[in-house]
Amino acid sequence: MDTPRNGTPTAFDGHSLPGREPLLHKISELQREIGQLQEAVVAHAVVDQAIGVVVALGGLRPDQGFEVLREVSQHTNVKLRQISETIVAWAQGEQLPDEIRTALDEALATARSA
Repeated sequence: MDTPRNGTPTAFDGHSLPGREPLLHKISELQREIGQLQEAVVAHAVVDQAIGVVVALGGLRPDQGFEVLREVSQHTNVKLRQISETIVAWAQGEQLPDEIRTALDEALATARSA
């Protein structure tokens, strides 16, 4: 075992280092946080795209587009990200499930009348 200048023992033969576990735990926490942030960025992008679809479809402002998505999510009991993914896929030619179509039509009508 070697000892660097700061006095902390190191091992080069595969044995664990004293004080290493807290660092490994912190690294694990940071990796988990990075994963969550990456997922959030992707979710945010999909929601923004869906807002664009709703804004174009309904002639609404972006804040109204978000409210439409939120209402659809609440009325169908489907997460906002999943609603957004479905609407973006619909804009690309996929089918829109009847329950989501109905909720979207109702939310658009409400937003247009506001």
